[in-house]
Amino acid sequence: MGAFDQVAHGAIDHAECAALGIAPEQVTDFSSNLNPFGPPSSVRAALSALDPAPYPDRSCLRLRMRLAHLHGCEPDRILVGNGANELIHLIAHTLARPHATALVIAPAYGEYEHASRLHQMQIVEVRTQPEDGFRCDITTLSAAIRRINPRLTWLCAPNNPTGVSVEPAAICDLARLCADCDGFLVVDRAYHAFQRGLRDLRDPLDEGSPPNLIRLYSLTKSYALAGLRLGYLIAHPAIVASIGRFQPAWSVNSAAQAAGLAALADTAFLPATLPQVWSASDDLETGLRRLGLKVWRAALPFMLVHCSNGAAVRMRLLQHGCVVRDCASFGLPEWVRVAPRQPEENARLIDAWKEIV
Repeated sequence: MGAFDQVAHGAIDHAECAALGIAPEQVTDFSSNLNPFGPPSSVRAALSALDPAPYPDRSCLRLRMRLAHLHGCEPDRILVGNGANELIHLIAHTLARPHATALVIAPAYGEYEHASRLHQMQIVEVRTQPEDGFRCDITTLSAAIRRINPRLTWLCAPNNPTGVSVEPAAICDLARLCADCDGFLVVDRAYHAFQRGLRDLRDPLDEGSPPNLIRLYSLTKSYALAGLRLGYLIAHPAIVASIGRFQPAWSVNSAAQAAGLAALADTAFLPATLPQVWSASDDLETGLRRLGLKVWRAALPFMLVHCSNGAAVRMRLLQHGCVVRDCASFGLPEWVRVAPRQPEENARLIDAWKEIV
């Protein structure tokens, strides 16, 4: 990837649909890792009541106070952004050094590398492998950190696209290793709440994280708010202040803030819907395996499906009204990523796949 190349993403591509003569509203999106049972009704009510005339609160004070209560920290440790994507780029803008090293634990979200390259960093990957169950070998990773002294280390845990997680204690150990070389560990926790069987949605990393650990969270995944763009980071107050200096004023609009507050106030939503997400995932995985497909699923409800050519399978499914995520941009060209949706939609995908196998 070059510094100015576009990063591949999931979701329905309206320009692609137009070129193919496909109506986007006729396509079911299995490429986006969202809660298919959201957003909460309270969010729709909050948006309906919103007055769009006033400027938004540029400090996101109420939302930061609510998030601080959730994570057991002070509001000055939280920066709210226009999606986690904005925060990834703000982190790189603030902390990158030209010609320093950015270490990416891959496969991973492409914006980590992209944001680092934009600031003239050298990219080094430590890749997990399918034959090892995409497991992140902490010993190997620790040795790499000691050897290359990265300024920024990017870790997605639980991982997108593999779903494999890393123990909180290991994350803290890695952060301390990064500190020894004056580096920062950025851990993307966007999918933390989706892990199966969580009895407490609070993050274990809330307790005693090292000061050079920066944690990224998204409210768009588990609450299905992707169209509003809403994420936040948690870090040491000095790091938050430094990153915040580069954030444009009014970056987070009033609709996103209102939706975030409404979603967080609805404490029954995630406990009610996450078991439904996992039930849908179980059924979808079973249906795909019955077609003779090789399926990989770990700690998250989305899954990888092995095929001879991921891009070709994606296109053929799109022509049947279903879009999945071609994983070539993750360095996995023989896989596609599939996120579960509601049962009747999952059945539609199974029927479409029957037509192409």
